[in-house]
Amino acid sequence: ALINCLSLPTQSSLLNSVHIWPTCTDGFTYDRRARQCIDIDECRTLPDPCRGDMQCVNQNGGYLCIPRGLYSQSYTRNSPRSYPEPSYPEDRSTPCILGYTLGADGTCVDVDECETESHQCNPTQVCINTAGGYTCSCTEGYWLVGGQCQDIDECRYGYCQQLCANVPGSYSCSCSPGFLNADSRTCQDVDECETNPCSHGCLNTYGSFMCTCDEGFELASDGTTCNDLDECSFSDFLCQHTCVNTPGSFSCVCPPGYYVYEDGRRCEDLNECESGNNTCTTAQVCFNFQGGYTCLDPLRCDPPYIELSDNQCMCSAENPACRERPFTVLYRHMDLSSSRSVPADIFQMQATTRYPGAFYIFQIKSGNEGREFYMRQTSNISATLVLARPIKGPKTIVLDLEMVTVNNVINFRGSSIIRLTIFVSEHPF
Repeated sequence: ALINCLSLPTQSSLLNSVHIWPTCTDGFTYDRRARQCIDIDECRTLPDPCRGDMQCVNQNGGYLCIPRGLYSQSYTRNSPRSYPEPSYPEDRSTPCILGYTLGADGTCVDVDECETESHQCNPTQVCINTAGGYTCSCTEGYWLVGGQCQDIDECRYGYCQQLCANVPGSYSCSCSPGFLNADSRTCQDVDECETNPCSHGCLNTYGSFMCTCDEGFELASDGTTCNDLDECSFSDFLCQHTCVNTPGSFSCVCPPGYYVYEDGRRCEDLNECESGNNTCTTAQVCFNFQGGYTCLDPLRCDPPYIELSDNQCMCSAENPACRERPFTVLYRHMDLSSSRSVPADIFQMQATTRYPGAFYIFQIKSGNEGREFYMRQTSNISATLVLARPIKGPKTIVLDLEMVTVNNVINFRGSSIIRLTIFVSEHPF
């Protein structure tokens, strides 16, 4: 009936089967044949389990160390295994068994081997008294390995959240910088920003912090202070004229005769003639140019010229002294920015009266010694003054622009002059 109840495993089931042996408590080992936990004979397996004049006596799940003179060994010769069994000597005058002593009242009381220091525990062990004997146990932070107490490395088992230092019988936890060890095991982030370590803004991070700077500043190498950014050193084009660095920013400054425009960077001419901020008299005419102004005196015509209007002198044809002179001299004024790009058309002149059969010649009669200008005729009655070379100011140039009228039908040749005064500014704006 027993055979019929069993089924033989196939080869595949044998290959796929996994045997898991049960674990036994301390002092026992698993016997696969008997399929049960059997006692370990520490007296045979441990090297020198008892010290001095002590005899090792195996017990179920452990062993005892007993003085050799207090017991005799007997063996069962016919049994498969022979275990030493302690037999205690009979002492009719001492009716108590080993581990007890006769008390004052005539009863047997336990002997406290730990108190009398009659135990065999080593210095790393703790003696624990038991009824009729004692046991040697390891102190906290140690465990029993091969009959000896060895230190437990708590750091291997994650006792600490961050840093762990193992010491004999114990351990010590610590935290990385930026954390606080609150309960000797876990670490909590420290909000460094509460102590205001930054000169401007502070941002707390996990285990640390980060300093921030206001606009116009940059973080210094120490990571906490903020240094002003010199925006003026970044580019020469932040301001049209002069850039002045300020803490966290910058400002643009314009030269005298200008003001800072709405965009805060460009310079605009300050019209002193319109604002009244000038020194011209009532007899003078205020003429504004880029970056300044000038006071023009009333027109005075040198003989033989006579005043035709407030800006024109005429030499009459009836006057013999006027035959080789221009018929009229017209006074004009204009301003010009320093270092203006070239070529540039800057002034135009044309004949106001046309005569049948006449043609006109336009030319620069005087003032163009540096050859900065030339005349370009745009039609038979007009021409344009062209700036050919950049002029750096401040500078005042007076050009006589001549228009020659030629009529071969009546054999006539005459001229008129535009006396053009050009005020070149100091700056290119």
